[in-house]
Amino acid sequence: MIPVIIIIHICICVALILIVLLQKGKGAGMGAAFGGSSQTVFGSAGATSLLHKVTTVIAIVFMLTSLGLSIFIGRGGSSSIMEDVKSSPVPTEQTTQSAAPTDETKDNQ
Repeated sequence: MIPVIIIIHICICVALILIVLLQKGKGAGMGAAFGGSSQTVFGSAGATSLLHKVTTVIAIVFMLTSLGLSIFIGRGGSSSIMEDVKSSPVPTEQTTQSAAPTDETKDNQ
């Protein structure tokens, strides 16, 4: 299931990039190139184009596949590369008496 969602996600990513690059910017008209002062240079408030609607749908599908992948991968079982390693007892540190004289040995002398 996860590989299928990954393939769909990659295809959606490529499609989203291409569709965004195909769209014309708001100030890309000829008036912007020659310094025209028309209000349409800054974009008109007309109806949305088909390309804009397709971009919205693909962006929603991209978000859903991202969410689905994060849920499926995050729910995976906990596996470790250390599963087959046998545990060995940890050696305990042995305390040895130091050769340096302590306060008690100085008082006895």
